[in-house]
Amino acid sequence: QVQLVESGGGLVQAGGSLRLSCAASRSIGTMGWYRQAPGKTRELVAKVIVSGSTNYADSVKGRFTISRDSAKNTVYLQMNGLKPEDTALYYCYAVYVGLTYWGQGTQVTVSS
Repeated sequence: QVQLVESGGGLVQAGGSLRLSCAASRSIGTMGWYRQAPGKTRELVAKVIVSGSTNYADSVKGRFTISRDSAKNTVYLQMNGLKPEDTALYYCYAVYVGLTYWGQGTQVTVSS
């Protein structure tokens, strides 16, 4: 079992920044973030694997940065240059022993 605790969402004006955090209850190889906007399907935002390699959605490249602190079993998503279209519920996820675990979600709202 893996528990994920997210924090850091909120309301910000366009062009602003937020940092999301996700703390796992144990060491995890692959962690990342998905988001889901109203009426849209959930999409992968960014992920980091055990080697440290990262992947990003094209829509966030150059604006978002995912990083991890392995000592704290925590992954971060630094979001800069936020746009109204980034408004969504952001979910942390982790893959452990072939299973995917999800956080409770944290709301990010970007006003224009």
